[in-house]
Amino acid sequence: MSVPSSVFTILLITADSDVQAHFKHTFKDAAITVARDSASVPKDVSKRPFDAVVVESRAGHDDVDTVARYIDPSHTLVITGSRTVLRRSAKMMQLMNQQVGHGANGKARDLSLEGYLESKMGDFVKGMRNGSARNLHPMLISAVERPLIASALRETQGNQIQAAELLGLNRNTLRKKITELHIPLKRSRTRSTHSL
Repeated sequence: MSVPSSVFTILLITADSDVQAHFKHTFKDAAITVARDSASVPKDVSKRPFDAVVVESRAGHDDVDTVARYIDPSHTLVITGSRTVLRRSAKMMQLMNQQVGHGANGKARDLSLEGYLESKMGDFVKGMRNGSARNLHPMLISAVERPLIASALRETQGNQIQAAELLGLNRNTLRKKITELHIPLKRSRTRSTHSL
């Protein structure tokens, strides 16, 4: 499993030197790649993951469309707008980065799913131990399994065959778990109604 970088990475595309300076000042510890326009974006950009891509929108330029091929939109914050919007967004991004990337003690936090679960489960186990609880393993597995299955069902619009495939389960096993974990199923609206 790869360890996420603790450095916030930004691709900034703007010709405005004031905006460039503002971002560099705001994100002192961040790795910022600056380009004047999409044509001047470094060739190795596609090999680097960015936490945020910030693009100045200008009439007659399609920098946003060009940049889209360099990023994974499911893992990258994309902000486009005028120079004023970019200046305002810098402060907002800085606050988000501080809240997400650091714990209450100011130390860098692991932002991976495994790190998040370890943190949350650690708190849960500590609380349960203080209460002299037993059988934590089945309790925790059930607590994680229920939202996972519910999320897979939502993602597949309730299609149990697709959800089972997504989860790597047999359809009958999925149906059994839905029953055991009391996961509500949404009924299809295509049912015929009874006439009076």
